[in-house]
Amino acid sequence: MKYPFYFGDGTRKQPDTPVTLPVSRRSQFMKPENYLADPGLRDACNVALLLGQPLLLTGEPGTGKTLFAYSLAWELGFDEPLKFETKSTSTARDLFYSYDTLRQFQDAQNRIEDRRSLDYLTYNALGTAILLTREQSEIKNVLPPDFVHPGKRRSIVLIDEVDKATRDFPNDILNELEHLYFRLPELGNVKIEANPKLQPIVVITSNSEKDLPDAFLRRCVYYNLPFPQKERLADIVTNRLGLHSAGSSDFLQDALDIFFKLRKSGLRKKPGTAELLGWMIALQEISGGADNPLVESELALRTLSNLIKTSEDQDKAKEIVKQWIDSRQK
Repeated sequence: MKYPFYFGDGTRKQPDTPVTLPVSRRSQFMKPENYLADPGLRDACNVALLLGQPLLLTGEPGTGKTLFAYSLAWELGFDEPLKFETKSTSTARDLFYSYDTLRQFQDAQNRIEDRRSLDYLTYNALGTAILLTREQSEIKNVLPPDFVHPGKRRSIVLIDEVDKATRDFPNDILNELEHLYFRLPELGNVKIEANPKLQPIVVITSNSEKDLPDAFLRRCVYYNLPFPQKERLADIVTNRLGLHSAGSSDFLQDALDIFFKLRKSGLRKKPGTAELLGWMIALQEISGGADNPLVESELALRTLSNLIKTSEDQDKAKEIVKQWIDSRQK
């Protein structure tokens, strides 16, 4: 079925079968092989790899902090990063493992006696990465029955949006992060330490919503990703979307012109790179693959929902786009 898919008139378009929707092309611009790192990020990464320190990346949402970790894994030939998504409730232990105390209590109440402490243990991103630096025979006494050990290897660990947690979280992992070890009180306080020759590569991202402790910053190599300027963003769009980026350079330049006008207009939430890429894909698909969909000026207004994400910004954004349309038609 072609666009539009939904008309809002209560009429079922295919009475007997569900409508077939198109396969999303968003996955194309998330491919790590299409990531384009700026020179400063490249240098900071290489310093972190040389020193064996975590790489801390800050910058506004949409600058490519998270995707960088996947690009690094791709280029170095590693498996996808082991990702830890930080939450406001995250504790230091959560980075390494989880222990299901509630299920253990329920089993004890139900007098299930064939359970061991290992049955309630689940390893998380950094804990798994540390375990994988060791031969399975070295750590067999701390592996849960369902743990899959694919063989000794180095891993990349992504600790995403560390600033979402409380200030205690980065403080509580200082030594463990620097020396790459953790302890298991539930198993007699056994210490599990990474093989120094295969220590995990740690990438940490922050949206700078909270200041991070100085002691934490000292243990990291730091880089702030600036939002790309227009020429560089044009290269990123072309690289991420490949042949689907435009069809004509006029489309790319017009899309960037509107995008930067919106970013510079004082919106509460500025659109980021991901929104720009999704917007350009939507414009192409709706226009049926026109060389420059923005020639049909109404399309810019009809697709603003992908760029503007707050109610306060909607009216302002519409006026900006209308002014751009008017200036083009004069």
